[in-house]
Amino acid sequence: MGFREHLEAVVNAVDGAVACSVMGFDGIAVDTYQPEARAEAAATLELNNALVEYGNLLGQIKNTAQTLKAGAISEFSVNSEKLLTIMRMVTLDYYVVLALLPAGNYGKGRYALRLAAPRLAKEL
Repeated sequence: MGFREHLEAVVNAVDGAVACSVMGFDGIAVDTYQPEARAEAAATLELNNALVEYGNLLGQIKNTAQTLKAGAISEFSVNSEKLLTIMRMVTLDYYVVLALLPAGNYGKGRYALRLAAPRLAKEL
Protein backbone atom coordinates (compact mmCIF):
# COMPACT_ATOMS: atom_id res chain seq x y z
CA MET A 1 0.00 0.00 0.00
CA GLY A 2 1.38 3.44 -0.92
CA PHE A 3 0.95 6.88 0.60
CA ARG A 4 -2.08 7.70 -1.52
CA GLU A 5 -4.03 4.64 -0.40
CA HIS A 6 -3.41 5.38 3.27
CA LEU A 7 -4.42 9.02 2.87
CA GLU A 8 -7.51 8.09 0.87
CA ALA A 9 -8.54 5.60 3.57
CA VAL A 10 -8.33 8.34 6.22
CA VAL A 11 -10.41 10.82 4.19
CA ASN A 12 -13.02 8.20 3.32
CA ALA A 13 -13.33 7.09 6.96
CA VAL A 14 -13.93 10.56 8.42
CA ASP A 15 -17.10 12.55 7.82
CA GLY A 16 -16.32 16.11 6.75
CA ALA A 17 -12.72 15.39 5.73
CA VAL A 18 -11.55 17.68 2.92
CA ALA A 19 -7.95 16.49 2.46
CA CYS A 20 -5.15 14.48 4.02
CA SER A 21 -1.46 14.96 3.38
CA VAL A 22 1.95 13.64 4.42
CA MET A 23 4.29 16.60 4.74
CA GLY A 24 7.84 17.37 5.69
CA PHE A 25 8.83 20.26 7.91
CA ASP A 26 10.25 21.93 4.80
CA GLY A 27 6.61 22.59 3.80
CA ILE A 28 6.67 20.20 0.85
CA ALA A 29 3.93 17.59 0.63
CA VAL A 30 5.13 14.03 0.02
CA ASP A 31 1.61 13.12 -1.12
CA THR A 32 -1.89 14.52 -0.72
CA TYR A 33 -5.33 13.06 -1.22
CA GLN A 34 -8.15 15.49 -1.85
CA PRO A 35 -11.39 14.17 -3.31
CA GLU A 36 -12.63 16.01 -6.39
CA ALA A 37 -16.03 16.41 -4.74
CA ARG A 38 -14.44 18.52 -1.99
CA ALA A 39 -11.99 20.51 -4.12
CA GLU A 40 -14.19 23.61 -4.11
CA ALA A 41 -14.31 23.70 -0.31
CA ALA A 42 -10.52 23.30 -0.18
CA ALA A 43 -9.96 26.13 -2.68
CA THR A 44 -12.22 28.46 -0.72
CA LEU A 45 -10.18 27.79 2.42
CA GLU A 46 -6.77 28.22 0.71
CA LEU A 47 -6.08 24.79 2.11
CA ASN A 48 -2.58 24.27 0.72
CA ASN A 49 -1.31 27.48 2.33
CA ALA A 50 -3.03 26.63 5.60
CA LEU A 51 -1.41 23.19 5.77
CA VAL A 52 2.07 24.63 5.20
CA GLU A 53 1.62 27.42 7.75
CA TYR A 54 0.14 25.08 10.36
CA GLY A 55 3.10 22.77 9.75
CA ASN A 56 5.38 25.67 10.66
CA LEU A 57 3.50 26.00 13.94
CA LEU A 58 3.91 22.28 14.58
CA GLY A 59 7.67 22.63 14.00
CA GLN A 60 7.89 25.49 16.49
CA ILE A 61 5.90 23.56 19.09
CA LYS A 62 8.09 20.49 18.51
CA ASN A 63 11.21 22.59 19.16
CA THR A 64 9.67 24.25 22.21
CA ALA A 65 8.73 20.89 23.73
CA GLN A 66 12.31 19.70 23.24
CA THR A 67 13.70 22.85 24.84
CA LEU A 68 11.38 22.46 27.82
CA LYS A 69 12.18 18.75 28.04
CA ALA A 70 8.44 18.05 27.85
CA GLY A 71 8.87 15.03 25.61
CA ALA A 72 8.01 14.47 21.99
CA ILE A 73 4.94 16.03 20.42
CA SER A 74 2.58 13.43 19.02
CA GLU A 75 -0.38 15.54 17.88
CA PHE A 76 -1.37 19.15 17.36
CA SER A 77 -4.60 20.69 16.12
CA VAL A 78 -5.83 24.09 15.06
CA ASN A 79 -9.58 24.54 15.12
CA SER A 80 -10.88 27.67 13.48
CA GLU A 81 -14.28 28.89 12.36
CA LYS A 82 -14.00 27.37 8.87
CA LEU A 83 -11.44 24.59 9.23
CA LEU A 84 -10.44 21.89 11.71
CA THR A 85 -6.86 20.75 11.19
CA ILE A 86 -5.30 17.76 12.96
CA MET A 87 -1.58 17.03 12.61
CA ARG A 88 0.14 13.88 13.86
CA MET A 89 3.83 13.13 13.83
CA VAL A 90 4.86 10.23 11.57
CA THR A 91 8.64 10.46 12.02
CA LEU A 92 10.92 13.19 13.38
CA ASP A 93 10.89 14.86 9.94
CA TYR A 94 7.37 14.12 8.66
CA TYR A 95 3.79 14.53 9.81
CA VAL A 96 0.35 13.67 8.49
CA VAL A 97 -2.33 16.35 8.44
CA LEU A 98 -6.08 16.03 8.08
CA ALA A 99 -8.31 18.96 7.16
CA LEU A 100 -11.98 18.84 8.13
CA LEU A 101 -14.94 21.11 7.68
CA PRO A 102 -16.26 22.47 11.02
CA ALA A 103 -19.09 19.90 11.14
CA GLY A 104 -16.60 17.07 10.51
CA ASN A 105 -16.02 14.22 12.93
CA TYR A 106 -13.00 15.53 14.85
CA GLY A 107 -12.71 12.52 17.17
CA LYS A 108 -12.79 10.02 14.34
CA GLY A 109 -10.21 12.14 12.50
CA ARG A 110 -7.82 11.88 15.46
CA TYR A 111 -8.41 8.14 15.63
CA ALA A 112 -7.88 7.64 11.89
CA LEU A 113 -4.58 9.57 12.00
CA ARG A 114 -3.40 7.61 15.02
CA LEU A 115 -3.92 4.39 13.06
CA ALA A 116 -2.45 5.75 9.80
CA ALA A 117 0.75 7.28 11.21
CA PRO A 118 2.64 4.01 11.83
CA ARG A 119 1.59 2.71 8.41
CA LEU A 120 2.85 5.87 6.75
CA ALA A 121 6.10 5.66 8.70
CA LYS A 122 6.75 2.26 7.15
CA GLU A 123 6.31 3.80 3.67
CA LEU A 124 8.87 6.51 4.43
